[in-house]
Amino acid sequence: MQISSAEIAAWVGTFLWPLARVAALVITAPVLGSRVTPRRVRLMLALALTWAILPFVPPIPMVEPLSPTGLLVTAQQVLIGLSMGFLLRLVFGALELGGQVVATQVGLGFASLVDPQSGAQGPLLSQFYTLLGTLVFLGLNGHLILIQLLVDSFTLLPVAPTGADRDWLWILVNWASQMFAGAVLVALPAIVSLLVVNLAFGVMVRAAPQLNIFAVGFPITLVLGLLIILYSLPNLMHQLNHLFAEAFRSIGHLAGGNS
Repeated sequence: MQISSAEIAAWVGTFLWPLARVAALVITAPVLGSRVTPRRVRLMLALALTWAILPFVPPIPMVEPLSPTGLLVTAQQVLIGLSMGFLLRLVFGALELGGQVVATQVGLGFASLVDPQSGAQGPLLSQFYTLLGTLVFLGLNGHLILIQLLVDSFTLLPVAPTGADRDWLWILVNWASQMFAGAVLVALPAIVSLLVVNLAFGVMVRAAPQLNIFAVGFPITLVLGLLIILYSLPNLMHQLNHLFAEAFRSIGHLAGGNS
């Protein structure tokens, strides 16, 4: 029995190409790709997921990985995995942006810490919203849904030198705009409520010019802002469910599905 080097390289590619898509998804996806997760754990998770997914992967073309066609296939798999994780990461980006807007309006913008997931410094309120989003994501079994979409993507968008087209890229562009819309929806209750409070302060200053509005207004705005955040949490949960549902639907369209 004789086995050529080309056949061996093609057999190696049958594992490396699904690994490239899975590893790219694990790196960019929230929770799974968090910086608090050690790199070895993420690598072992990518290897374990790839090994579990291989029986469900359709036959992969016998192409040498180091050939120009093989390199193109590798680039396609990495791009698909990065795009799927990026779409879901934008939901948490909307939470962070909305938290920054609310913190600025309330007066909590000075309270900032380093976000362990992204490694960037941001307001404490943004991290609070991100933590809530993580709990909702895990509570809705979002990690399992994401893995199921990953498995389906190999059937709907099989390993091949081609895969990304104009419509596929427009899904990414259109969903990127949803991050700003989601941030507005998250911060809208606090913005509107604090706008009414500031208008009331304006009326008070006109009625009593001797009143020190900075000494009185800041603690009142801070207390009312905390109460507004507390009572707007049910609406935040509703917005989170909507954002996650839209994100998973967009990932399904990205992978070539209809849901």
